[in-house]
Amino acid sequence: MAQMKPNSLAVFNSNDIYPVSADSTLPFAQHRDIFYLSGVDQEESILVMFPDCPKEKHREILFLKETNEHIAIWEGEKLTKEAALKTSGIKTVYWLQDMEKVMFELMTQCDTVYINTNEHYRANVETETREDRFSKWLKNKYPAHSVAKSNPILQRLRSVKDPIELELMQTACNITEKGFRRVLDFVKPGVWEYNIEAEYMHEFLNHRSKGFAYTPIIAAGNNANVLHYIENNQQCRAGDLILMDVGAEYANYSSDMTRTIPVSGKFTDRQKAVYNAVNRVKDEATKMLVPGTFWEQYHVEVGKLMTSELLGLGLIDKADVQNENPDWPAYKKYFMHGTSHHIGLDTHDYGLLHEPMQANMVFTVEPGIYIPDEGFGIRLEDDVVIQESGEPFNLMGNIPIEAEEIEELMN
Repeated sequence: MAQMKPNSLAVFNSNDIYPVSADSTLPFAQHRDIFYLSGVDQEESILVMFPDCPKEKHREILFLKETNEHIAIWEGEKLTKEAALKTSGIKTVYWLQDMEKVMFELMTQCDTVYINTNEHYRANVETETREDRFSKWLKNKYPAHSVAKSNPILQRLRSVKDPIELELMQTACNITEKGFRRVLDFVKPGVWEYNIEAEYMHEFLNHRSKGFAYTPIIAAGNNANVLHYIENNQQCRAGDLILMDVGAEYANYSSDMTRTIPVSGKFTDRQKAVYNAVNRVKDEATKMLVPGTFWEQYHVEVGKLMTSELLGLGLIDKADVQNENPDWPAYKKYFMHGTSHHIGLDTHDYGLLHEPMQANMVFTVEPGIYIPDEGFGIRLEDDVVIQESGEPFNLMGNIPIEAEEIEELMN
């Protein structure tokens, strides 16, 4: 509210429940913005914020789907007005059927309306969302109002985490650790990638996670060289490595871990050399995540670290580096993705990448080396919190990562 223009109003909608076909639907997942701002985690909810409203009771409003006994029996309880106040701290709650009438009064009193468009740098949305339909309706019905964007305000707010959020993310990481330790005990030649996925899922659900924060990658052997391999349907063979990019969600917050382990419980000398190179890049890259760092320059510096490790491994030579294309440096042949992204309510969370890093932002650190010719790929990833001073705090500091420790636990 403090960052909105004078005499303006902002609206946030829940996500739809998406149909599959016939009467099937996908599990409901709340739009992160209305959840972040209100704690409301159900469909067909609208949050309106109007800090300069002449009527004090209309400065914060929730519109909710009216609940009744029939709905309670068939679908479970929805928020009552009392429960909504307890969840959100918002006193003024109307049922959804009154929305157009109340909105008419509010729109006569404000000059600017903030609509919530998705401007995340990775967004690629082909579906018209409930938020989109609402914005279309609002602009059509009230064409004389100025329109502003909520997204830049939200990107700044959501990228800097509150202590409560950090606690929830730590819990998500702790659940991920339980899954990983279970898997280290379980993996041996002959298991299938989906068996490993099931072991994680068992541990996650058992600790009050709803499951994976994103589609898990369990990639044995050469599958690890497909960056978004999600089939998870191949057998793990002796001598292979398995790259596992998995993370538990907890209370709608994400964790995002990658570990690469030997199916047989022991790395070959070559696998270990590449593994340790990736781990060194991760450790050095992590130290650069301090307030004031710019995301783009950080990636250039990580590229230099990776170049030096690839030279040491004999994967590239000095001539490759001297003749490299500055837009696609030599190291990109073996490490083609970014090293870090914001993480929070979304796995690829909000954050304006052209602005400097700040304390209490949370980033992944995930370098990798992918060598299809040698039949393996290695990526290692932790989630770290930027500190006011000194090195960032690793939320995954307790999850085994050193090659020797992995071997010891597997044996």
